[in-house]
Amino acid sequence: MLNKSEAGFRKLIELLKPHHRKIIWGFVFMLVYVVCWPLLAWLAGQLIPAIGKGDLSKVLVVITQALCVFLVQKLAQFFQDILLADPSLRISQDLRQNLFSKLQKTKLEAVEKLSTGDLTYRLTEDADRVGEVIYKTIQDTTPCALQLVAVYGYMVYLDWQLSISTLFLAPIVAVLVSKFGAKVMIAAEKSQNQVSELAGLLGEAIQGLPLVRAFAAEEWLQQRFNQQVELHRKARYQNLRLLALQHPVIGFIEASGILTVLALGAARIQSGGLDSKGFSSYVAALLMLIDPISHLTTNFNEFKQGQASLRRLKAIENEPLEIEDEIDAIKLKNPKGDILFESVEFSYDNKNKVINNLSLTISGGQIVALVGPSGAGKSTLFSLILRFNKPQKGNIYFDKFPIENLKSSELRTQIAIVPQTVVVFSGTIYESICFGRVATKKDVIKSATIANAHDFIMEFPNGYETRLEERGVNLSGGQLQRIAIARAVLGNPSVLLLDEATSALDSEAEASVQLGIKQAMKGRTVVVIAHRLSTVQEADQIIVLEKGTIVDKGTHDDLINMKGRYRELCEKQFIRNADP
Repeated sequence: MLNKSEAGFRKLIELLKPHHRKIIWGFVFMLVYVVCWPLLAWLAGQLIPAIGKGDLSKVLVVITQALCVFLVQKLAQFFQDILLADPSLRISQDLRQNLFSKLQKTKLEAVEKLSTGDLTYRLTEDADRVGEVIYKTIQDTTPCALQLVAVYGYMVYLDWQLSISTLFLAPIVAVLVSKFGAKVMIAAEKSQNQVSELAGLLGEAIQGLPLVRAFAAEEWLQQRFNQQVELHRKARYQNLRLLALQHPVIGFIEASGILTVLALGAARIQSGGLDSKGFSSYVAALLMLIDPISHLTTNFNEFKQGQASLRRLKAIENEPLEIEDEIDAIKLKNPKGDILFESVEFSYDNKNKVINNLSLTISGGQIVALVGPSGAGKSTLFSLILRFNKPQKGNIYFDKFPIENLKSSELRTQIAIVPQTVVVFSGTIYESICFGRVATKKDVIKSATIANAHDFIMEFPNGYETRLEERGVNLSGGQLQRIAIARAVLGNPSVLLLDEATSALDSEAEASVQLGIKQAMKGRTVVVIAHRLSTVQEADQIIVLEKGTIVDKGTHDDLINMKGRYRELCEKQFIRNADP
């Protein structure tokens, strides 16, 4: 059942080893539970003839014995389930935690290929399904298999000739279950993919609902949603149709087998090979095989669905990881914030160069602006500085150290980013500024003051303990940007990366944010992606990029007077602060 080559479930079962004590005791109670089945079959053989003879005293004795056996069996089943439930659930927990940890180390471009809804479904529903399969394997499938062995062994003991005849049905059932299971796995994977796509569309729809209404595109979105729901329904129906077909087919074969055994049993009694008590026990044992066979069939189908889920989880696990730290990674001491690009080339697909033979020196404390059209490579330079990606050629240095030789966590502690679109997690304003770091209230207030955020925070009744709603919708865009600036400067980084934090704000909000940015810039190296060229005229160095190459660099006045690409860009934005 555990096919390592197909889904790697054997590796997950190995995670049960730390819980071996509970598992051993669980199997002890499982054996008690299983042994009770042949004993109950024997008691059925004693009870049925006694009922036929009207021997009331014998019937009462056997019923009392059967009740005692049932009590022992059910208690054993209870302790078995309790002892085996915790380890299997912990595997699901470990699987989800390990995958989330892996996701945080996965290259960002690989993560961005997957929709939020799809990732959410994989880490919730798919992980739960895998955990359920493991739980059923040790809590239900294993005792059912042992029950089949024990009960069938007792049937062989009663009459081996009759028992051999029943084996002819086993291969037929096994082949049918296997074929149905393979089709169920394909149908289940298709269904789960459709659910992921539906979840992704829902996430986009909810987040973009204001835009949809603004464009009066509700009907278009409804049609897309209806289409995805219909595809999901068809995929689920295909899966359920297979299951619906399987149950009557297997059930008919089981019924045919029982009737055949009854006919053969009658012949055995007639020939004197089996008495009535033995045949009663044999029939009772035969009936005891129906339930475990049914469970095994159902569990096999669920296992196939679990394989589909595990394959989807493995897809995340197989995504490339970001660059790992070297064993002897250098720890930064008193960083100055010097950054050097030396003949750097980078491509996301190893074909089309996004950065092409770029060399650039950024001295500590300088303000450097990156300008250029969309796709020029500005954001890619940010990702290279943060070591999200590694150049195929050339070197990048931070304070004269190659950044691949530095410990990534320390490097990123010294480099803070204020993105154009602010992302905040649910929690308080205080927690949002801390963002997982340990900081005193004094430090948080200091950072908020630098970011020009302290005053508006204190206007809330709960101040820094004000809770942010999902995506920070209870704050304005300017307020969110100032929270992001406070978050960035809290750790006192030596380098500040700004992705034009004011490009989407009105003039009043922009003025408040610009004040926070100016205060945050003091004493730091600042690299700005500039969309509005009017905001970077005071930069120490302006770098003009096109197709990953530096085409111009210098101060605003120098570049304007050069009458090059920068001047063209400025004229498009009606900036003419230069001599003709």
